[in-house]
Amino acid sequence: MESRTSAARALIDGLDGATMLAQTQRWAAINSGTRNLDGLARMADVLADAFGALPGECRLVEPAPVEAITAAGQVETIAHGRHLHLRVRPEAPAQLLFTGHMDTVYATDHPFQQVTERADGTVNGPGVSDMKGGLAVMLAALQAVETTPFAARLGYEVVINSDEETGSLASAGLLVAAARGKLAGLTYEPALPDGTLAGARGGTGNFSIVVRGRSAHAGRNPEDGRNALVAAADLALRLAAATGDGLSVNPARIDGGGPNNVVPDLAVLRVNFRPRDAAAIARADAAIATAIETVRAAHDVHIARHGSFNRPPKPMTGASETLFSQVVAAGRDLGLTVGWRATGGVCDGNTIAATGVPVVDTMGVRGGAIHSPDEFLIVDSLVERAALSVLTIGRLVTGDDA
Repeated sequence: MESRTSAARALIDGLDGATMLAQTQRWAAINSGTRNLDGLARMADVLADAFGALPGECRLVEPAPVEAITAAGQVETIAHGRHLHLRVRPEAPAQLLFTGHMDTVYATDHPFQQVTERADGTVNGPGVSDMKGGLAVMLAALQAVETTPFAARLGYEVVINSDEETGSLASAGLLVAAARGKLAGLTYEPALPDGTLAGARGGTGNFSIVVRGRSAHAGRNPEDGRNALVAAADLALRLAAATGDGLSVNPARIDGGGPNNVVPDLAVLRVNFRPRDAAAIARADAAIATAIETVRAAHDVHIARHGSFNRPPKPMTGASETLFSQVVAAGRDLGLTVGWRATGGVCDGNTIAATGVPVVDTMGVRGGAIHSPDEFLIVDSLVERAALSVLTIGRLVTGDDA
């Protein structure tokens, strides 16, 4: 990687790729699937030690309470791990937000547990790209920033949550509070293997719809029953038909049913919505309401809706385009061509953008095959992306090439 300015060259020389790689490997060796509370507790302590080396106040924050619907149609509280929160120089004139997540999608008993270095310059392992490597990049960038002349002018908050992979329901409030008053946000989800960043993102909503009917003998008096499973299937078809015009609907699962000779009296439909914009959310809300009322009347069942659109769409605004241009300019100083494109995925960048703060949410490593046993990180991107972050931060703080 050829630098175009002396500042960039000095920066790259000062970043320790071997240390970042070793850190990523150690962190990826800790299983911290979202539901693995013991692993998350261990990961939180490790991260608190690492980020505690930065100035400011570093603490672990208890998760907000979260409710979920069981397969039996009951409301239960879901436990989550603690979140890391760091605040540095809150009185400084330029305030930024840095976010990431410590959880992965790999459960305690998932067979993908090992980190392997490959001859092609990549590392394969659980969370190496999404986002243990991104956390190493964030930390190295902030440590480098603390050695620069502009550090005194920069204040920032860091939020590393324990539940991003399941929707950040226990940390959304912390993210929103940390975003207030910030000039910009940088989130360390992985970039694509070629370095392309995510631009506009759609939103997401997850719902559990509980259908209660009436049981009866399937042979002796089926007419006295109200089949909740059939009603839930009807509901799934009606909701799926709402797909189109910026809205994707995915009925994903129906819990319920029982013995073949019993009319089932309970079913729980799980459905995911992906709205492109606010108008699509309004259409989805209307579709849900209409489908529920129609199915309730047609099947003589009781239906209760649970869930929300927990991550709003993240459009490209004038402010976000200005922020992206700063990242592009920082990349140019490093000899990199930085581009971006829209994506259907969601992340905490959606939540940050909804507060009105512009955010680039793929400042992490270059890598790919995330959420699979083929997940990989490109080792050379550790130093590259840390350098990109520091130069971007410098531009945001100083308003020049820093």
